[in-house]
Amino acid sequence: MKKNLITLMLALASVSVMADDAPFQIADGLFDASQKETMGLDRAPGAETVTVFSATDNTDHYANGVVMAAFKGALYCMWQSSQKDEDAQDTWVAYARSEDGGQTWSAPMVLCPTVSNGYCASGGWLSTDSLLIGFVNVRTQDIANSGGFTRYVESRDGLQWTEAQDVTMADGSQLNGIFEQDPHTLAGGRVIGAAHFQPGLKLCPIYTDDPTGRTGWKKGDFQYTDNGSQSVELEPSFFQQTDSTLVMVMRDQKGSYFTLASVSSDQGRTWTKSVKTNMPDSRAKQCAGNLPDGTAFLVNNPGRVTNSAGKTWRVPLTLALSQDGKTFDRAYLLRSGQSDDYPALRYDGKSKTLGYSYPKALVHDGWLYVSYSTNKEAAQYTRIPLDRLTAIEKTAIAGQAEFCLDGRELWVDAPAGNMTIDVYDVSGIRRFHAVSHDNRAQFSLDGCPAGVCLLRISTAQGAIVRKIILK
Repeated sequence: MKKNLITLMLALASVSVMADDAPFQIADGLFDASQKETMGLDRAPGAETVTVFSATDNTDHYANGVVMAAFKGALYCMWQSSQKDEDAQDTWVAYARSEDGGQTWSAPMVLCPTVSNGYCASGGWLSTDSLLIGFVNVRTQDIANSGGFTRYVESRDGLQWTEAQDVTMADGSQLNGIFEQDPHTLAGGRVIGAAHFQPGLKLCPIYTDDPTGRTGWKKGDFQYTDNGSQSVELEPSFFQQTDSTLVMVMRDQKGSYFTLASVSSDQGRTWTKSVKTNMPDSRAKQCAGNLPDGTAFLVNNPGRVTNSAGKTWRVPLTLALSQDGKTFDRAYLLRSGQSDDYPALRYDGKSKTLGYSYPKALVHDGWLYVSYSTNKEAAQYTRIPLDRLTAIEKTAIAGQAEFCLDGRELWVDAPAGNMTIDVYDVSGIRRFHAVSHDNRAQFSLDGCPAGVCLLRISTAQGAIVRKIILK
């Protein structure tokens, strides 16, 4: 090893056996269910909440399915909008744009209008350097049991959009399913997601090697649990564990009020049968992912509560964190049910569930953005500085790992071998990725920017993250 050798003595923390062979668990005492407005959590450090849209007497009164994206220096936020009721025939897909980092937003614009014999709902985003792609879920009156299909629109400037076109499977056929709103792009470029396929709403994970998500989707091998016109598993999201295992977390429509989970070790081609975890959930949509240093996160409504009127109350909204993706042992409050935080419902309507509904997350420019609908009549987000979430020392590789940085040359010695090296800039963008199957390897970081970066070294036993300075 070269000069300036840094020896990192790292011990893998003991983890208790997980019930039902669940791929992850929460630590004992993480939530205090007796405090229904906060679950006993402190607010996320440095958190800020911004309103993108709020219903007034002169606007639509319904908003849900709030999803954000970043593209060419601007932020975008989409949601489904209707005059009064959920999934009404007048439902269309609205979006707003911010050019100042999300502090101010345009008035709602049309991403996709409603259709004559049904309606359109938000399906999320993907972007490349040159294209912003918005996905749209279409439900028509001739499709039974609330089924539908997926279309997309695209733009090169975030203002001018193409006509909606069908998203297609690998065989060229139409994607006959409702697209879940947060497709994830893996390190090698593969995009994983999920759809609720016809007839009805039957969940299946899907994947494509088209970075735009417009074509080439394939169904993963997953055995859902039948629940009549729906599957028991619904509305999934994804994160990765330190050994790159994919975890799919799902809503349990059968009503256990705990999150379900399944795993894949082959980048989404095959999945285990779902099992119940001990992560409490209000039976609502959730979101998950990984921070730039590899920390897994899961955002949901962990309380099973009703308000004083006896209605379901999606409060609070929380963020749980796990160093290894196996034990979530830190959690923060994003939004509460306390009177100084939670607004009263302003307008009545069908399925106007109270609280903070259907969160989705975006990691961008040094922040974690969590967007959601408040009382299904306002589009809002809460953002947290990444450096406030990743400040805790990481100690996850068993044994001894060594690395040496000499200028832009990096040497790594890991007894376990099969190492993955990632370097991220301060905004959270990955600037370097490499895999070595040797115990000792050398890498050139010439493509990384000068200044402070995050170095992540991971093996099958875990991962470490350290700040480095490149000149």
